[in-house]
Amino acid sequence: MPIDKRTSYNVFSNKSVEFSQYFNIECNLSLYPDTPIGYIIRIKNEKSNTIYNLFYDGQGQTHTFSFNEEGKSNLFTAEIDMDELLNVHWFKMRISFDLKNDSIKLTIHDHTFGAGNANLPDKYSPVIIFGKSDHIIDVPSFGIKDLSVGNQEKYSFPLKESEGDIVHDSNGKALGEVSNPRWLINDSYHWTFLASFKSKTVAGANYNPEKKEIYYFNQDSVYIYNVRSGKTGMRAFSNKCPVQLALGTNFINTKNHRLYAYEVYNDRVPEEVTMASIDLTDFDNWETESTDELLSQLHHHGSYFDPSTSRYTIFGGFGNMHYNQNFYSFDFNSKEWQILGDFKGDVIFPRYFSSLGYLEKTNSIYIFGGMGNESGEQVVGRKYFYDLHEINLTTKQIIKRWEIPWNEDNVVPVRGMVILNDSCFYTLCYPEHFSDSYLRLYQFSLKDGSYKILGNSIPIHSDRITTNANLYYDKQLNSLYAIVQEFDDDIVSDLKVYSLAFPPITAEDLVSYQRSAEESAILIIIISCVVIITVTVLFFMRKSSRKVHNMKHRLNKNALETARPNSVYLFGDFTVLDRSGKDITYMFSVRLKQVFCLILQYSMEGGITSQRLSNLLWPDKPEDKVKNSRGVTINHLRKALSELDGIELVYNKGCFRIEQSEEFYCDYTRCMQIISANDTEGSKQELVKLLARGKFLKSSDQSLFDSFKTSVEHKLEPGLLLEMEKSFETEAYQTTINFAEIIFNMDPLNDQALAYQIKALQRLKMDEEARIKYQAFVVEYKKTMGNDYPHSFKDLSRINRNFIG
Repeated sequence: MPIDKRTSYNVFSNKSVEFSQYFNIECNLSLYPDTPIGYIIRIKNEKSNTIYNLFYDGQGQTHTFSFNEEGKSNLFTAEIDMDELLNVHWFKMRISFDLKNDSIKLTIHDHTFGAGNANLPDKYSPVIIFGKSDHIIDVPSFGIKDLSVGNQEKYSFPLKESEGDIVHDSNGKALGEVSNPRWLINDSYHWTFLASFKSKTVAGANYNPEKKEIYYFNQDSVYIYNVRSGKTGMRAFSNKCPVQLALGTNFINTKNHRLYAYEVYNDRVPEEVTMASIDLTDFDNWETESTDELLSQLHHHGSYFDPSTSRYTIFGGFGNMHYNQNFYSFDFNSKEWQILGDFKGDVIFPRYFSSLGYLEKTNSIYIFGGMGNESGEQVVGRKYFYDLHEINLTTKQIIKRWEIPWNEDNVVPVRGMVILNDSCFYTLCYPEHFSDSYLRLYQFSLKDGSYKILGNSIPIHSDRITTNANLYYDKQLNSLYAIVQEFDDDIVSDLKVYSLAFPPITAEDLVSYQRSAEESAILIIIISCVVIITVTVLFFMRKSSRKVHNMKHRLNKNALETARPNSVYLFGDFTVLDRSGKDITYMFSVRLKQVFCLILQYSMEGGITSQRLSNLLWPDKPEDKVKNSRGVTINHLRKALSELDGIELVYNKGCFRIEQSEEFYCDYTRCMQIISANDTEGSKQELVKLLARGKFLKSSDQSLFDSFKTSVEHKLEPGLLLEMEKSFETEAYQTTINFAEIIFNMDPLNDQALAYQIKALQRLKMDEEARIKYQAFVVEYKKTMGNDYPHSFKDLSRINRNFIG
C-alpha cells in the first residue's frame, strides 16, 4: 500500500491531557492478514523526547509484539502462539504506565509482559497515535474498538462514528482525529462482497465454521475459499463424486470432518448412488454412503445436522406436483432414510422454501415460513406462510408459536436459520417470484414474531427453481456469511459470497451514527462501534487543520438536515426517502437507478422513448429480450416509487417521463428551478445546503451519464463562481469557502475557486489551512495534468477577478 494511503489516529489531537501516578491505554484489538507487520501505536511525552512504540510481526510461527523505546532499545518482547489468536476476532490489549513504580506492562489476551527501571516521569502528558506517525510508515492491518485512556480520570472512546475524520469521546466531545479511516460500523449494515465462482456442471456449496472455509463443489473438483485469509484454492478429486448431482444438496459433519453430497431422489438408474462423502482434510477420495432414495424430488427442503446424534434430518420440499410436510432422517447405521413420526400437537401444513434451525438449549427444531397449502396439492394453488413452529425432539411435541400478518411483498426465507438463543433468529428473505430481486436479513422474535430488517440488500437472480441462498454465522469471527447460488439453466451456476459484521444493524441505526456529536451523545448506550486502522489514508493532518475539518463537518451536517420525506437526492450519495421519511435506497438496484435518472433527465424535454431507453441500457440484447427486461425494470421502478407521494412514472405517446407535484422533493429538480429563475442570489443558502451533499450523480460512473453530469455542472458553475465572488466582497468568508468546496466537487482543478478559498481562509486568520489547501491542490494538479502547477501560493493570495489558470 502506498505510504500516503496509510492511516493515522491521533487520540488527543484536540486536547492536552496529563496523568500522575499511573495511566492505562486499553482497547480491543483485531489483527487482519493483509499486512502482518508494522507499528501499531506510538506514545510520546509532550514534555520529553522519549517515544515508545509497539511493533507487531505476524509473519512467523508466533504473534510477536515488541515494545520499544524508539531509536534506543527494545524493552521487552511478547510472543503469543499463532493458534491461540487464530480464531479470536477481538482480544484485549492493555499498555500500563506505572509512573510511581517506574514500570511498563503490556497485556495481550491474558498474557502480561513488562519491564522495570523505565525512568518514567512523575507526570506524563501522552500523545497517542495509532498507525502511521511522522516517519513511522510501516503499518499492519488491524482494527480497534472500545478504547479508553487514563487512570481515575478516564477518557472513553466508543468509536461509534460511521463517517468523517473527527473522533468523539463518550460524552460527545471532539477530542481526536483520524485521517480517512474505515469505520467498521458500516460493515454491520453493508454486506461486503467477498468472492464469486462459476461451475459449468451442477454444484453444491457449504460453509465449514471450524476451518473458516466455503466449499463450492461439483462431481469433478472443489473450490475452497477461506473467509479469514481471503485465499482461494481448487482441488480436483482423485475419483469422481458417485452422486449424479441434480440439486447439489449437501451437509457437513464437523465431528468426522466429512462433507456429504446427496440427492433424495433420482429418476435415472435404480440403485444409483444417492449419498457419498469425502474427507475435508485432503479432498482425496469420495466414498459411497447409500443408494436409498425417497419417492420424489424435494426442492427447497429445510434441513439440519445434529452432531451429537449424527443424524441428518430434512423437512418439507416440493416435487411431483406436491408440497411435502414430512420429516425424514438419514440413519448412518442402516444407510437409509426413515420417516419420523409420533409427533403430536399442532399440524404443520405442507410447504417448501422454509427456513429451519436447531437450538441445543431446548433440543428443538424451529421451522419458519415457506409456501404451500393445506392439501399439499400444487393444483390447489399456493399461499405464503409467515408462521413459526417449534418441534421439541425430546417430547415429540409440535407447537405453533405464532403466525403474523404480512402487509409487505410476499417473500420466502432461505433454508438456513441462525438461532443463537431462545429470544430471536435470523434468516434471509426474498421475493422469489421476481427474476431479479434482493435478499434482506430479518431478525424475528421467537416469542411473538415481531421483526426488523437489518443491513442492506443482496441481489439475487431467481429465474430457476434450483437457485438458492443460505445464511451462516461464525461466532469466532463475529460475522454472518451469505452464499448465493444462481442457476441460468439448472446446470450452470454462479456462487457469490458475502459477509456482514455481527451484530447487524438497521438503516435507522446507521443514520443515527452519522449525526453530529451533540445528537450522537444520547446514542452511546445503544451500540458500540468500532474503527479500523488499515492502510487506507492520505496523510496525517496537523493540529492546525482541525478548523477546516470542523467546517466540513458543519457543512455536511447542514446538507444532511435538508433530507425530508418523499424525496430523492442525486447530489452526493443517491438517496431515496419514502413518505414516512424511511430510507428505501436499498430498493433501487443499479439498473433501477439508471432507469430513474435517464427518465428524469429526459423528462425536462417531454420524456424518453422506449426505444431510446432500450438502446441506452440494453444495446446488445435482441428486441424480444429487451422488451421483457424493460417491462420488468419499469414495473420494479413503479413499485419502488409507489412508496413516495407526489411522484409518478407516466407512459404517454410512446414516451416515459417523471411527473412531480409539490409533495415530492428532488434536489436536482429544485436546483434547476433556482438556475432557471436566475435566483442564485436569493436562494444562496439553500443552494449551499443542497450542493454540499457532494458531486452530482457521485456514485454513477457509467458513461451514459457523462453528458447529463456535464450539462448540470455547466449550468451551475457560472452562477456558483459569481456567488463565491459576491460573498467574498461582502466579507461572508465562510460562505466563500463553502462555495469553493462545492465548485471543487465539479471541477477539482478550478484555480479561481482555489484563489478565493485561500484568500477567504487568510481573512479568517487561517494561514496554515490556506497553505494546506494549496499543497493538496498542487498534488492533485500534478497527478492529473502531469506537470507542475504554474502559480505560486503568493500569486493566489492576491485575488484578481480576471484570474485565469
